[in-house]
Amino acid sequence: MSAKVLFGFHAVTVRLKTVPQSIVEIHVDATRRDARMRQFVERARAAGVRLVDSDDEHLQRLCGTHRHQGVVARVTPLAPRHSLDDLLDEVKGPPLLLVLDGVTDPHNLGACLRVADGAGAHAVIAPRDRTVGINATVAKVASGAAETVPYLMVTNLARTLGELKEREIRIVGTSDDAPASLFEARLAGPLAIVLGAEGTGLRQLTRQTCDELVHIPMKGAVESLNVSVASGICLYEALRQRGG
Repeated sequence: MSAKVLFGFHAVTVRLKTVPQSIVEIHVDATRRDARMRQFVERARAAGVRLVDSDDEHLQRLCGTHRHQGVVARVTPLAPRHSLDDLLDEVKGPPLLLVLDGVTDPHNLGACLRVADGAGAHAVIAPRDRTVGINATVAKVASGAAETVPYLMVTNLARTLGELKEREIRIVGTSDDAPASLFEARLAGPLAIVLGAEGTGLRQLTRQTCDELVHIPMKGAVESLNVSVASGICLYEALRQRGG
């Protein structure tokens, strides 16, 4: 199995904490000797991971960006941890899912995974044909959440939403033109929150599959929010209604 790349302190540290044996090697900026780097190197050595001193140019070639923070890891890909059915069978209490219909920007996906982890969502679901997969940029922006939140790409999103409804999971979609506010919706039980891509929003079939559509109140001059910000508002409102 070919190695992939993770970069940035958060993403690599989470892999060190969770599956250190999957790390082939970590390249570090040989010129960085600050406390953060020293602490990171100590953690990597304690885990028995091979460390390679590198310069900035080599680190950029490895990960394709200058935003590596001096840390780039070559890792073996992790096997998919769950099918959706297996995941839901293991959930204790009412499931909380985030569904992304057409989010193609890796920075947005990474931020959505990060907020999903923070709010305790059990998984993020997306259609296979209209989304970005987990890559190094997603993992960097997610700050470790790409390692902790199951990200499930499905062939037919409408059918998957229908299967969730068969499990009595309520499907609440977001739309600027929805009559009801998010804060009027019932979000405490088994729930999947569905958000569309910025600009285009939810696809028509996705809208029709939702049990309810809600909007996030906008009181200022801007008309919409970044999808990761909207995800955070929706998930944390659900968390509030569940008792925090």
